[in-house]
Amino acid sequence: MNQILMILLISLLILVHEAGHFFAAKLCGIRVTRFGIGMPIGPSWKLFKWGHTVFYIHAFLFGGYVSFADDEENFQKDNKENNDIDKSEILPSDSPELYENKTIPQKLFVVSAGVLMNIVFAIILVIFCAAFYQKLPTSSQNLYVEGFANNKTSNVQELGIKKGDKILKVNGIEIKSLYQLSLFAKNSKVFDNYAQEDLINQNLEQLKKLNPQIKDEITKNQKIILPKTISEKPLKLNKNILEGLERYKKEGLELNENQIHLRDKIYSQKSFVSDNSYTLEDVAFALSDTYKPLSVTVLRDNKEINIDNIKVNKEGTFGIMLKIEEIFVQTKTPKAIITKSFDYLYSTTAIMLKGLWQLITGKVSASDMHGVIAVIKIGGDIIASKGLLNGILLTAMISINLAIMNFLPIPALDGGHVMFLIIETITGKKPDKELGEKITNFFFILLIILMIAICYNDIFALVTKKF
Repeated sequence: MNQILMILLISLLILVHEAGHFFAAKLCGIRVTRFGIGMPIGPSWKLFKWGHTVFYIHAFLFGGYVSFADDEENFQKDNKENNDIDKSEILPSDSPELYENKTIPQKLFVVSAGVLMNIVFAIILVIFCAAFYQKLPTSSQNLYVEGFANNKTSNVQELGIKKGDKILKVNGIEIKSLYQLSLFAKNSKVFDNYAQEDLINQNLEQLKKLNPQIKDEITKNQKIILPKTISEKPLKLNKNILEGLERYKKEGLELNENQIHLRDKIYSQKSFVSDNSYTLEDVAFALSDTYKPLSVTVLRDNKEINIDNIKVNKEGTFGIMLKIEEIFVQTKTPKAIITKSFDYLYSTTAIMLKGLWQLITGKVSASDMHGVIAVIKIGGDIIASKGLLNGILLTAMISINLAIMNFLPIPALDGGHVMFLIIETITGKKPDKELGEKITNFFFILLIILMIAICYNDIFALVTKKF
């Protein structure tokens, strides 16, 4: 049911967007002939006709369109068997009801109205939540140790972490959410198939000192004395990674299969007898893929306590059961409702814009892009676990995201139409209509391909239980 609710909320956003174009066109005296919810893929149903406009709903809900009288002649040529518009809707080329005959400011208003409506709708949703629930979530959580896993997964309990401790920092960096704590644990675990170059060199020198009889090649059944296991350098994560705006890239040199096999055999050993042909460098690589020690700062009895050299297991878990408290800001007065709502909108929009920039500059992989399938799954889970407040706020953020993406200067999007209108204003000439249509169609095909790729990412993430 929660996933169905998210589908309805996303469909509402599309309806709001297209309603913006529709009412802006009506205000400018442009004849609107078709209004569709969904994309005309698969079954379609005519709902009703209001004035000159026929309203449709399509089985493929994720999309929408508003069609003007300018498009009607071509539409009737392409859809002779399925046409609900009377031929009288085809207007003469000099009609004031045609979009093409409107001024550039009017056209800019019409093509931008969908984006404006999404922004306004997001503001309304956030203000409604602030007023109705009298609180808004922050991006922060309080994390308390509630217990320990039955199976031993790390040395946290041995080192002195206790039930009731509040986790403040990891490696000197303030921890504001479970996501951030998990990032440190996952990327500091024992064995990640990478080794830091300076540690490899250090281990190689020690191996040569302990085994002077070996020059480089190690033969089968030869005994090798191993130096003491040394941990890698502690993990450092920047702000973008902690905020989920940039993917963490493993540091060092990657081990090959032979070195991984050797690593698993010799870890924490004092010596070993070779079961294959290796080099001293292979052994140095194997010895250098260990773990990154964590230093955790906890609050206990109003005192900050540092616990060092925490070792996370191969699964990347602390072995701690946590109590998680969401941190909210109170919005109990009219002033707080308005100011905190806009603070919330500003901060979340800034994060989205930063994330988009990270994607454009390649700091976030395209494989991390997700779409409507992921939104429905994650949104449904959020509603189930955190309540409708977070579901509505997620809808507001999707509305802002829809506005941002639609306003990108890409042909086939609203921003592309704005770009053509700005070019027309600067040059004083209308772009060639046929060329404009070819460019728009080309980018439309690219967008469809991108949508298919994003859907693949979503399905793959669901199958592999990424979310």
